[in-house]
Amino acid sequence: MNAVLIAVALSLVSAVAYAGAAVAQERLASRSPGTGTLRLLGSGAWWWSVGLNASAALLHVVALRYGPLTVVQPLGALTLVAAVPMGARIAGRRVSAAEWKGTALTLLGLGAILVTASGPAPDDVLSVPEALAVAGATATLIGVLSRPGARPGLRHASASGLASGVASALTQTVTVAATDRSSPVLSVQVVGVALLVAAFAAGGLLLSQTAYRGGLGGPLAMVTLANPLAAAVIGLSLLGERLQGGAAGLLLALAGAGLASWGVVLLSRGAPAAAPVDDDHPVAAVLALAPGTATAEPALVPRPHDPGHLTPATR
Repeated sequence: MNAVLIAVALSLVSAVAYAGAAVAQERLASRSPGTGTLRLLGSGAWWWSVGLNASAALLHVVALRYGPLTVVQPLGALTLVAAVPMGARIAGRRVSAAEWKGTALTLLGLGAILVTASGPAPDDVLSVPEALAVAGATATLIGVLSRPGARPGLRHASASGLASGVASALTQTVTVAATDRSSPVLSVQVVGVALLVAAFAAGGLLLSQTAYRGGLGGPLAMVTLANPLAAAVIGLSLLGERLQGGAAGLLLALAGAGLASWGVVLLSRGAPAAAPVDDDHPVAAVLALAPGTATAEPALVPRPHDPGHLTPATR
């Protein structure tokens, strides 16, 4: 089978798994908008979403071994196709017209980028200095995007997309270098870049969890857009990948980026707010209690040694 077809097939399955994980993360975030990282680590549902993410990432890693970044990354847009209706279904509502239009424009734009990005299986890798430079620049940009302020959803989603895109680019270096029989499997390059991959992958996951507190459509669309764009910049500038079609291909890619950006805007405007947790429900109220916030009620029965004496609450 053609290497690019293998990469496409693996990317499709990976996108569906990522969609399931995104919906699970959004539901957790909408139910507990103030939940911190330590509380998430104790949530079984959150670990299920992490497992889905890990499965999707594994498929993505294998796809990167067979296809170039500029092909594999745009296929992540299919995550959006699956996640928007999936999230609406679980929330018990219909997908709005704005969400359908935003999804269509985002996919159309990323499809245009994909048409210009087809190429052979990857054979180039980032050197250690290049990997460190990319990691440093990305970490700085993520720090700027994730600073405290208004509308954290789209900014954190952008940071998550950048982290995931860079992690994919670094992952391709690890997979190509590790399978190159001319050098040791556990070389300094492979181990060092693998550690950077782990750091950016974990950061992208936590940033997306924060982004989904404002809903699913807009933040997920921003992640879907920022991810392939970040990877494409690295692939085109450092890995020798090229857009097809010359100047016409470049114009098509720019037009696609514009369409996808407009789709993100529509999704961010059209997605309904996350449903709040019903704090009046007794179970929800109990689950919402932070440790140490509950206080014991005084007993409303007479003390055994003094039948006539009642607790302060009954006086």
